[in-house]
Amino acid sequence: MLKVLIADDHEIVRRGIIQILKEEFAFITTGEASNTDMLIEKAMAEKWDVIMSDIAMPGGGGIKALSVIKERFPFQKFLFISIYPEEQYAYRLISAGASGFVRKDAAPEELVRAVKTVLEGKRYLSPVLATRLSSREIPEERKLLHELLSAREFEVFLKLASGLTVSEIARHLSVSVNTVSTYRSRILEKMNLKNNADITRYVEENKLYNT
Repeated sequence: MLKVLIADDHEIVRRGIIQILKEEFAFITTGEASNTDMLIEKAMAEKWDVIMSDIAMPGGGGIKALSVIKERFPFQKFLFISIYPEEQYAYRLISAGASGFVRKDAAPEELVRAVKTVLEGKRYLSPVLATRLSSREIPEERKLLHELLSAREFEVFLKLASGLTVSEIARHLSVSVNTVSTYRSRILEKMNLKNNADITRYVEENKLYNT
């Protein structure tokens, strides 16, 4: 019996994924989580063949959950499903221990293919991105500035660019204001930027907004 835990703060998304999986897999049991704490709690309570999670959710999001769950279950298969741009997030998530990444607007067939690939113990990325990442050993000086950021720093980076304040980001991620301020300082230093306006300008120039 295949067991899949699906985490997304939108019920319609969870139900859609469940429907797709049930049409493909004859014997499947699914669980649902609508926020980060619920995801972590359910992941710790029982064994799942695959965890499928959005990146942005109340309570810190999928990246936080990945870190916590992997610390206890290092071999847990963890597939991200998000509307965030694959080319901006996938490499960071894979580096953090994720098993793969699928965009929410992908065809049902791709979602099924991703799950099957992960179940085989392989990583799943779209063919185009997989080709790019196969030659990812890029010298630091040749990387775009935002590629120097960690997954968490990049998440804060995008939220700052969207106009959220440090306090608002802290609430969204369930961390302290000081923690977000530290991330902001690191971002500005790594990218040689001066303020939030520079961050917003960089995002616009490099077309990093969610699509």
